[in-house]
Order: sequence, then structure tokens, then C-alpha cells
Amino acid sequence: MRPSESRSTALRQPILAILLAMGDDSMHGYAIMRALEEKTEGRERILPGTLYATIARMVDDGLIEERDAPKNDASAGPTRRYYRRTSLGRAAAREEAARLRALLRMAVAQDLVPGISK
Repeated sequence: MRPSESRSTALRQPILAILLAMGDDSMHGYAIMRALEEKTEGRERILPGTLYATIARMVDDGLIEERDAPKNDASAGPTRRYYRRTSLGRAAAREEAARLRALLRMAVAQDLVPGISK
């Protein structure tokens, strides 16, 4: 998705998961995987192959951008690639959250969501 384009379809699940896991932080791939798992209490996971292929597409689409590693990055191996959500990525996540909220309202109205009553 280019900045001038408007989205008319839902974000694919891995894209939304990455955008939400990152928040407004700069993160490397492994940190994104860990953040997603922690923030969802283990209910959502993304495997490395899916993660890195999705990250590459998201960079191409302008949803995230590559950033320089922080000066305090103490990794012993090769320099990690860090990514940050762009304003386009934030807008796409916001639009998708609104779409999901409408679906969630329908599920709540049908008493399909444990712990949330009408």
C-alpha cells in the first residue's frame, strides 16, 4: 500500500499483529516476536519465516521503516535490523481496529464473547 492509496480490505493477521506488537517502539525481529507473545499472553505467535517475509512486505508498503540500531544495542552477533511503525502503519492499524470493533459489537450482541455481556 502506497501512502496515496486507501485500504478497502482487512489487514492480514500477521501485519496487524506486528503493527500492534511494535506499538511506537523501534524493535528488531526477535523482539517483535517476543512482544507479540507477551502482549497476548501466549495466544498469538508468529514464526520467523512468516515474520521476516511480512516485515519485508511491510517495509515495501510503507507500513514500517528500517531504523538504525540504538547505540546501547549489546547484541554479540551481527548488527540487528530495527524497525519502527510509520504514520501510514499507525493509520492502517487504527482503521483495522475500527473494523474489528464493529465485528466485535456483533459478536457481543450474539453473546459470543466470554466475559462481556450485552
